[in-house]
Amino acid sequence: MQVQKVDHHELFEQIYNQAPIGIALVAPTGQWMKVNPAFCCMLGYTSVELMDLTYQDITHPDDSPQDMICCYELCEGTSKENQYEKRYINKNGDILWCSIHVSLVRSEFNDAPLYFICHIVDISYRKLSEQKLLHREEVFKLITDHAQEIIYIADLEGVCRFCSPSVQQILGYSPEEVIGRNNNASFHPQDLERISQMDLTKGNLLNIRVRHKDGHYLWFETTYKVFGDAEHEQQILTIGRDISERKKQEDISAEAERIALIGSWEWDMVKDHITFSDQIFEIFELERTCKPYRISDVFDVMNSEDIASIQKHITGVKQGEPLDFEYKHISADGNEKYLHLRGLITLDENRQPIQLNGTLQDITERKRIEFKLQESVERYTSLKKYNHDAIISFNMDGNIMNANPVAVKMTGCPVAEMIDTSISRFIGASNLGLILGSNYALAEKEINAVRHTDGSETEVLATLAPIIVNQTNVGFYLIAKDITEQKKLLVAKETAERMNKAKSEFLAMMSHEIRTPMNGVIGMTDLLLDTPGLSEEQKEYIEIIQKSGDSLLAIINDILDFSKIESGKTDLVEDPFDLVEIVTETVQIVKPLAREKKLDVRMYIEDAIPTPVYGDAYRLKQVLTNIIGNAVKFTSEGGVEVKVGVKEQCSNNVQLYFQVKDSGIGIPAERKQQLFEPFYQLDNFMTRKPQGTGLGLAISKKLVELMQGEIWIEESDEPGTIFIFTARFKLNNGEESNRLDQQQKKSRTSALRILIAEDNEINQLVLRRIVEKKGHFVDHVADGVEAVEAVKHNSYDIVFMDVHMPRLNGFEATKWIKNSSNPESCPYIIAVTANALRGDMDKCLKAGMDAYVSKPIKIESIMQVLETYYTKYNL
Repeated sequence: MQVQKVDHHELFEQIYNQAPIGIALVAPTGQWMKVNPAFCCMLGYTSVELMDLTYQDITHPDDSPQDMICCYELCEGTSKENQYEKRYINKNGDILWCSIHVSLVRSEFNDAPLYFICHIVDISYRKLSEQKLLHREEVFKLITDHAQEIIYIADLEGVCRFCSPSVQQILGYSPEEVIGRNNNASFHPQDLERISQMDLTKGNLLNIRVRHKDGHYLWFETTYKVFGDAEHEQQILTIGRDISERKKQEDISAEAERIALIGSWEWDMVKDHITFSDQIFEIFELERTCKPYRISDVFDVMNSEDIASIQKHITGVKQGEPLDFEYKHISADGNEKYLHLRGLITLDENRQPIQLNGTLQDITERKRIEFKLQESVERYTSLKKYNHDAIISFNMDGNIMNANPVAVKMTGCPVAEMIDTSISRFIGASNLGLILGSNYALAEKEINAVRHTDGSETEVLATLAPIIVNQTNVGFYLIAKDITEQKKLLVAKETAERMNKAKSEFLAMMSHEIRTPMNGVIGMTDLLLDTPGLSEEQKEYIEIIQKSGDSLLAIINDILDFSKIESGKTDLVEDPFDLVEIVTETVQIVKPLAREKKLDVRMYIEDAIPTPVYGDAYRLKQVLTNIIGNAVKFTSEGGVEVKVGVKEQCSNNVQLYFQVKDSGIGIPAERKQQLFEPFYQLDNFMTRKPQGTGLGLAISKKLVELMQGEIWIEESDEPGTIFIFTARFKLNNGEESNRLDQQQKKSRTSALRILIAEDNEINQLVLRRIVEKKGHFVDHVADGVEAVEAVKHNSYDIVFMDVHMPRLNGFEATKWIKNSSNPESCPYIIAVTANALRGDMDKCLKAGMDAYVSKPIKIESIMQVLETYYTKYNL
């Protein structure tokens, strides 16, 4: 059998043209002799365009010397081939890092250099990764080198693995003296024993004492966190801040309270928890226990009269009166003490009292002095005894005849020196002229201050009363009431009004400041739960963190939701959805708790319910979750029944009814209407601890009304409670229904190119991990300028754009991208923000953004916006 000869020229051409790497032949003069398609694609030039350029034309200027050295060594024969890294400049001006392998082909006859063979591999991505890694290392070093706190990492045996340089300045040790050693001996023995009994895997915040190199101890406020998993080496991260000076001031403050016989207290009026300072325990002779004190515990050490008095004052405080009164306290051994109670009320946004803070001072000694003084005061005239205003009597010439002690104090002039002198020295000559001219009404208005002999003035409210003797006006009484305190109260009132005006700004700030760190907590928790190899104990701890974060987020959302609904700024969307699916999902949410309580949850949905319906599925689910969740929560045995049916239907819309029936303890008739009031909690009339904000049913009622329905509690003789609400939804046509079914069946498996623009490293990490786990390709930048540059040089399907970023914020970056990109190639921009108040979504959409995600970021919300993207582009 004859072997067919191989056409080596044709084989070379195929390899040359099909090679995935760049191949080029370059003349010793630097002219391109031949370039393959891969190299042209890499640089963005056609082969014809490259032929008009030299090797040096597309080489970065800094790398040209390196090329010259390589050529020289090959031509001189000192090396047969060279491999190095260099930078090319592609057609659009971008830098392209490449790995170059160069060899020289010589003439077979005279060994003269003929041409260079270059093999080029694009290594830009690897270079970018190396630079990012180097940047992270530099940032970490920058933080640790300049941190005022001590950053300390040790293994579980206590051996230090890392310590920041700040240890030198704070504790006198160099990092080299600490790293590699077990430093437990530096901790105070009492604190070390306390730490040994703690579960550090949950993270802790505690105060400890650490010994300085010279021997004295410093107080530190520290946070502990174990990182790493049990299968590998776990380590403890500790961040400590020197609080020795603060601790000293706290001790001084406590000593001052002891000397002044004054203590501070704080009463949480919602939870009925009272916190006392040490001096309060001394005054009341109470035992220090771990159990929180309640108002009833305070009443237990008071007599009935004082209890009635303090209850009256508390009622007055709730109505805006100040808490400031004294009372006599009789201790268990019969000793009498006089106490002075002061307090300031804190109200919520609905002007409801939630907290009372104040002081309690033992004034027994002062009262004893006052009693002795009172015995002397009662010997004086009734004017001096009962009147608290300054009273000065003067004749028709304006000369002073007499004055009371308050007037003496107000003017700083003794009565003996006042007599027979003109009153104008205290009220002014013009005002005396008005009085002597019988213009009494105007004089009362003009006299608004009484002068002191030292030049100061006291603001007063003046009243003039004629002195009539034998039906003749022989003079006047000037009654001057000091209104300094009233002025202060007026200023306080104006301050309170300004604070109330700033409420909406405060809510916006709190939303951003809370949601930003919570994004890291909740997002990383979601990612951790999705991590393989978790032990049951680790999974349990993570789920506890997740539940706690979700609970806190629910409280924040309730408050912000209620604020938006109350202001009338909440609009419902009208998107198609499957009602059966929404009800089923809601029931699935509460089933774990139902199974835990061994409750039977049943669901009955009429077949007549159309699918799909148009409305706000999210808001409907919010109402259902609240009502069904309450039913399960307040039912200890039996079960919960959920019914959904059609109440009425026409060609354009349908009104549905939703009934949730439980076999719980029921609700007293007189409390049923209160349930829908803001901040009212079902637990208030039960022997359970309150949970949440008390806004759930109030929000549900408002949302039901927005859905053109109503909500009520059905009367029934059976045990338990029946909640019923109605809602109206629009109906769609058959064409839209078919389109919805088609879209739901489409595949969502295509990988996307996604850019994350986020300046917060933790939030950046959370979002990147969520997206990458779904198989997408991710780039990330730290500010708006870098986002714009990335979109200019790369093609992205989606951009997650943080609203608040340095240099160029998300709104400005979005505007630039939208204005400079073709509609076909412009990426789908999703706003990412920690703000969750009304108008935020509209503001993002008006700025040109296509969708909106609020922090904390959760996997479900990311999947939802990705699904929206797929649907929009029919992927």
